[in-house]
Amino acid sequence: MLNSKYLIIMLPLAKENTHKKKDRIIYYTSTAIVCAVMLFSIINFTFLNGYPFPEGAFQHLHLPGYFKIELTVAKALGLMALLIPNIPALIKEFAYFGFAITLISATIAHASVGDAFFPFVIDPPFFLTALIFSYVYYHKIYQPKY
Repeated sequence: MLNSKYLIIMLPLAKENTHKKKDRIIYYTSTAIVCAVMLFSIINFTFLNGYPFPEGAFQHLHLPGYFKIELTVAKALGLMALLIPNIPALIKEFAYFGFAITLISATIAHASVGDAFFPFVIDPPFFLTALIFSYVYYHKIYQPKY
């Protein structure tokens, strides 16, 4: 039979572990969503230039051709920063910031050329929300030092 002293001590620990597990699930799920979207866009920019716009996404959005190369490289570096475990926290911060700018810019670009609200204009803010969840829970779980 357990003493009540042990039950009082064990209950908060069990509750803390379930919160940590929930936080990790939210962090890894939101990070996986963001990384999947960025990986899809890298593949789309590199191999599927005519999808979903026949003239190509960058021409459709009235962006210069060289910007596709810059954005693809930046997204690849950002993916590596988020996915490789021992990357310094400051570099991860740059990746989060860069992805946020990219998603906000994508929303503005699609809205400015008159693309359909769903999926082109509404998708980037949805993924920005996932990015914010990933960022918040990254700080909650790992508490990076700068």
